[in-house]
Amino acid sequence: MPQENKNDKLYYVIIALSVVLVLMSATTYAISQSGTEKNTENTISVSGYAEQKVIPDTATLNIGAVIQSETAKEAADKNAALMSAVIAELKAIGLQDKEIRTSYVSVSPVYNYDANDTQTIKGYSASNSVQITTKNLDNLSEIIDRSTAAGANDIGSISFSVSDEKQKQLREELMNEAVADASSKATTLAKSLGTEITGVYTLSVSENSGSRVNAEYDMATTAKGAVSTPIQPGESTVSMSVQAMYHIE
Repeated sequence: MPQENKNDKLYYVIIALSVVLVLMSATTYAISQSGTEKNTENTISVSGYAEQKVIPDTATLNIGAVIQSETAKEAADKNAALMSAVIAELKAIGLQDKEIRTSYVSVSPVYNYDANDTQTIKGYSASNSVQITTKNLDNLSEIIDRSTAAGANDIGSISFSVSDEKQKQLREELMNEAVADASSKATTLAKSLGTEITGVYTLSVSENSGSRVNAEYDMATTAKGAVSTPIQPGESTVSMSVQAMYHIE
């Protein structure tokens, strides 16, 4: 048989197989779509929502010191002594070791630039910062005031949050409220359609703590010897939403 005829036959075989594969794929897709439509027919989908306003029970803030000196060792030693005094003061207030965590340590050169933009090292800066996490919000002003009195000169912003324990307490209550909200909407919708709900097809849940609030602290207030700035945690919102699909008849 001529080589050209063999090539033609091979070409037609490939075309035929391609057509078969396309038909098989189309059939499989149609079956899957039919199954999906069958599973979701006679259903309605609604969302439910619930939220509660809560007062944050946890505060996080950074307290540190920045010291400059002629040598790196001198800067580091002075900073270490200063932060040791600050940490001792924090523990005297009643903070435990688990509430105090070192968050930043650095020793770096401080440069001086002349008229020709030539840089020279004029000294060294040592920084050390600890992160405080506490549930005793009534002590926040005292923590800041006594830290600065002990030598801290770098106070970060305060962040208030709702602890996992407190959110867990609210979770079941919010879940029930969100599901009840979805059920009420589904019942109203089914009634308007002239049908009745016979069961739940699917239910998905999402949570949003929305519980972190930042508050800026102005160190200048304490530095000037004025009364400490009042610190208020305010309110946060903990919410839950559900997406539910119901069978109807």
